[in-house]
Amino acid sequence: MDFTRLPFDTDRMLEGLKPWIECESPTYDATAVNRMMDLASIDLAELGASLERIPGQPGIGDSVRATLPHPNQGQPGILIAGHMDTVHPIGTLEALPFHRKGNKCWGPGIQDMKGGNYLSLEAIRQIQQSGFTTPLPLTVLFTPDEEIGTPSARGLIEATAKAHKYVLVPEPAMNDGGVVWGRYAIARYHLETHGVPVHAGVDPRLGKSAVKEMAHRLIQIEDMTTDDCTFSVSVVSGGQWVNCVPSSCKAQALSMARNQQDLDKGVAAMMALNDDESDVKFSVRRGVTRPVWEPDNGTKALYEHAVKLAKELGQELPSHMAGGDQMPTSPVLWVFLLWIHSVCRERDCTH
Repeated sequence: MDFTRLPFDTDRMLEGLKPWIECESPTYDATAVNRMMDLASIDLAELGASLERIPGQPGIGDSVRATLPHPNQGQPGILIAGHMDTVHPIGTLEALPFHRKGNKCWGPGIQDMKGGNYLSLEAIRQIQQSGFTTPLPLTVLFTPDEEIGTPSARGLIEATAKAHKYVLVPEPAMNDGGVVWGRYAIARYHLETHGVPVHAGVDPRLGKSAVKEMAHRLIQIEDMTTDDCTFSVSVVSGGQWVNCVPSSCKAQALSMARNQQDLDKGVAAMMALNDDESDVKFSVRRGVTRPVWEPDNGTKALYEHAVKLAKELGQELPSHMAGGDQMPTSPVLWVFLLWIHSVCRERDCTH
């Protein structure tokens, strides 16, 4: 069967994707994320999938795991794993509605990563309608908390992945259409300053502002950025009353490096900023940390298989290490990638 002739229809796919984009699902709004999981569950059920709804931790949405019908169901197969939470707060649609201009579309979460998730289901739909049975069974796992480091769904992801031979993650690709096959090391930090409060109407100079100290620390930390390890600070919150010198301020920081050694040096530099001796105390607490992810032999073998098939279709398929979500590649290539893994046989690829 010639899979390049499957009747993918861009307009119809965008029509199906639109409700997903218009269902805003910021991580910290569990109810909103669950509404998105409801939508995805409907589409999965229409594919004949058996659905499991796995509750998240308090304050975090549910996960959905779907098993597609297959003669060898239950055997290790192919897992498509994606997240449905976004970084966009409720109301983003008012400023950034779903819209299309030429061959580009906009909307909160369309790139990271609802677009890739939806296209994966569309590829499955087309394969089913063609009458073709994939050599390996397919499972889809959608999770609710990737944007905050996956504190709730990590164990579920790991356990599900270990039960499969191959794992696809339809995150955005690179500008050149290349696949991301490795990620930089990252570390998150929780920052806090504690000052001395005083009523601003008396004399604010008599107090010690935690917000002012955090501002100094923000500049200090971001100035630590080098080509080897980057630092950024965000999510700053301090003070409660404008007529009081603020006694506390909190922020979050992120460092990222291409190799583990550089990240370890960055972590050490951050932790050395702890200061209990000054008038305004400054504390750094380490948060979620992820090591460098480099392609192993199995990933490389699968990639080489994909490169060979891409050439047969007249396409290049570069590979990249990346530090975060990149620009999206074309829908055609995402469908093509899913097809590669769907028809991949043990004799062609190693795990």
